Amino acid sequence: MGKYNFDHCIDRRGTRCKKTDLLRQEFGRDDLLPLWIADMDFAVCPDITEAIVNRLQHHPIYGYTCLYDDYWQAIIDWQREHNAFEFTRDEVTFIPGGVTAFGMVVNHFTRPGDKIVIQPPVYFDFREVIVGNGRVPVCNNLVHTPDGFYTMNLDELERIFEQEHPALMVVCNPQNPIGIAWPADVLRRVAALARRHGVLLFSDEVFGDIMLYGHHHTPTATVSDDAAAVTITCGAPSKTFNIAGFKSTWLVIKNPELRKPFFKWIEVNEVCNSNIVALVATEAAYRHGAQWLEECIAYIEGNVDYVVQYCHDRIPGVEAIRPQASYLVWLDFTGLGMTHEQVIDLLVDRAHLALNDGAIYGEPGLCHARINMGCPHSVLEQAMRQLEAAIR
Repeated sequence: MGKYNFDHCIDRRGTRCKKTDLLRQEFGRDDLLPLWIADMDFAVCPDITEAIVNRLQHHPIYGYTCLYDDYWQAIIDWQREHNAFEFTRDEVTFIPGGVTAFGMVVNHFTRPGDKIVIQPPVYFDFREVIVGNGRVPVCNNLVHTPDGFYTMNLDELERIFEQEHPALMVVCNPQNPIGIAWPADVLRRVAALARRHGVLLFSDEVFGDIMLYGHHHTPTATVSDDAAAVTITCGAPSKTFNIAGFKSTWLVIKNPELRKPFFKWIEVNEVCNSNIVALVATEAAYRHGAQWLEECIAYIEGNVDYVVQYCHDRIPGVEAIRPQASYLVWLDFTGLGMTHEQVIDLLVDRAHLALNDGAIYGEPGLCHARINMGCPHSVLEQAMRQLEAAIR
């Protein structure tokens, strides 16, 4: 037992919570265990709540708020100490949300009709933003290796750069939904190819602090001079400390030729303005949340171990792929011999589980689903029992 209680079940229904209150809209029924959207069902670190309450009670005026030095320094110190990522105040800015950040990057650095590389199965909003802004997604699918994990197809990536001439590539690091902690040598090769072919890298690193089983996060921009020159890094305390509702995201660009015009553009459009709660919560999280995060990661590892072992021992035909990072597990249902539609029917109408449909992550996600480990262990036990019973 640690200092924090992650076994406590908190009923989020009726709180305008997407995970619970959109079940009928998204799945057609609301009698499902909600294990889909990537936020956690754990109470946040009490220091975060205390800091917010103190601010709101001590200063009962909620006017325009400036981005202050202690906020920036909390981000800079955390990244240096935890991820060996060094950057200055001039190299970082605020943006309200990771998807918003990607949208701003797409609109500033590319033009309608430009091609943007994604690597399915990958977070579905990348494709939505690309297509919705009139750009063209180009897929470099990850390769499912004989050991059951995934790797990057660097030969195909080089071909795409040479023949498709994309303007931008998304590097999901750590990878969502599989949870790959990309090694430095892979990132180094990607950056070298990108710089050679004039491709910018948008590195989504929002799961970079939730590293499992001793794996370490390698920020893309740190692996080489090439990487520093072409990488736009997107990070946040949102996934790490379960404060996604505050929309607090930071963006780092080391290359001044990219950074200065972009930062000026988002400043003119007031995209880089924050709100009081986001600033206070972020500073408190990075200053006081380390022990909470350490205990949370240990709890998540226990949940992952349980699901992986349960599927192996009791649900033949379903493989839970152990992640190296994040609180998400990629479930492979191909061994059941079902169509994708049958798998989704099994999950929703028979097992009564709300998981993320693997198809939204691209064609390689057919007959797969993503399940969220950021919940009390008792909830996962119930979910596995329901899944096993439905399959039997």
